[in-house]
Amino acid sequence: MFNLKKQINTLYITSILGNLSITGAWVALLAARGFSLVEIGFAETCFHITSLIFEIPSGLMADIYGRRRMLLVSNLMTFIGNIVMALSNSLGLVCLSISFHALGYNFASGSGEALAYDSMKLSKAEEGYERYVSNQSVIYRIASGISTLVAGVALLIGYRPAYLISAVSSAITFAVTLRLTEVMPDSEGYRESFEGSRLKALLTQVAAYFKDSLSFLVENKKATKLMFANSFVGAIDVLLVFFLQSTLMSAGITDWALGIALFIMQLGGVAGARLVLKAKNVRYARVFIICTIGVISGVLLEHTGVAAIMVLGGFISALADDALQIRSDALLQGMFPSDQRATLISISSFTFSVIMIVLSPLAGYFFSVW
Repeated sequence: MFNLKKQINTLYITSILGNLSITGAWVALLAARGFSLVEIGFAETCFHITSLIFEIPSGLMADIYGRRRMLLVSNLMTFIGNIVMALSNSLGLVCLSISFHALGYNFASGSGEALAYDSMKLSKAEEGYERYVSNQSVIYRIASGISTLVAGVALLIGYRPAYLISAVSSAITFAVTLRLTEVMPDSEGYRESFEGSRLKALLTQVAAYFKDSLSFLVENKKATKLMFANSFVGAIDVLLVFFLQSTLMSAGITDWALGIALFIMQLGGVAGARLVLKAKNVRYARVFIICTIGVISGVLLEHTGVAAIMVLGGFISALADDALQIRSDALLQGMFPSDQRATLISISSFTFSVIMIVLSPLAGYFFSVW
């Protein structure tokens, strides 16, 4: 008999293990090894290129072959990425490791959410999905904050031991993921058509499946607009927090206090994840307007040059971003067909990546001259 509580709790545990990392400050680790900012930027570009290429195909594979399987593949990719980084002695190997980490992100993106929603749907408990997303947001923010606080440990023990510890963590996450139960809706019969197919037939079916997902977005303009609007606001918050790491130092905050400041900003996301649950009866349009104003306010406060006010701006922006993300996710899940759920979530992540690539250089100019 299917156990929804065990399924959801297992997803929570894998999320905790996946987001807690001693190597979260990978930029600092590379800088400590002597890599230049140009080289680190090139490694970051490799991450985004890999992510753009594999984001949507990974979602397709999750819908076709199973969300649990893709979560296992994600853990495997991250494990390999950690091992390669521990053994790396050149920029080429660093970029290869970063690419494996991007694949780990891609194969997890959409799979966990789709598995959770369809598990709840199977148990007729879809109304609990918004709380699930809220809890996952809290886990992500706290785990990321803790990872920021312990970043100094990785610098102290060195990158090789640090990445080997991360590899062990990935292996443990893989073992826990095995406890999940696959839930695969099959209303369109896609999976049967894949069994025993030759490569040409396989590619034809994948193209047809992708076409159906795009057709849904063309026909459902509300879902498409929601994806882009949510991704745009989220990108502004992510870029704000990214550039705050540099501008806070310029504002006079000390090295030891930077981790604490970043942790406080992560707590803003925790607050937003909880507050949005209190606003179930507030219309989405009103939530969107309030949260957008919150993110923009965070950007304006960053430009005061006063460290405490800048941290407050980051806190407010994270609060607004997470609140909007949770409400948007819950709304979109109700619109997505079950057999295309992971694919459509991946398309949503793809739009976020595209927006990030466009906004990143503009944001760099904005934060540097104004």
